[in-house]
Amino acid sequence: MGKFVIKTTATGFKFDLKAGNGQVILSSEVYTTKAACENGVESVKKNASDDAKYERKESSNGKPMFNLKAGNGQIIGTSELYESEAARDNGIESVKKNAPDAEVVEE
Repeated sequence: MGKFVIKTTATGFKFDLKAGNGQVILSSEVYTTKAACENGVESVKKNASDDAKYERKESSNGKPMFNLKAGNGQIIGTSELYESEAARDNGIESVKKNAPDAEVVEE
């Protein structure tokens, strides 16, 4: 089962959504407060199952990746870079499967 890991950074807080195998499948921006970071986690949980909220893209070096957007269009999570579109699509499915019920832990 997946989990959200909230981390303190030099400038605030961020979270990673990790799959059951420990691999990071989605990362957030850095938030200035822990409460804002926790709101970001809740937004991912709420929006993860809606396929229309995923923006499938290519990075600047041509690798497939995706962003998950909230209802207001803001990016709430960004994927790693993938070797293929099929791998990216598997990453999206993993977020859909893991995010809604993932526990939240602090590191």
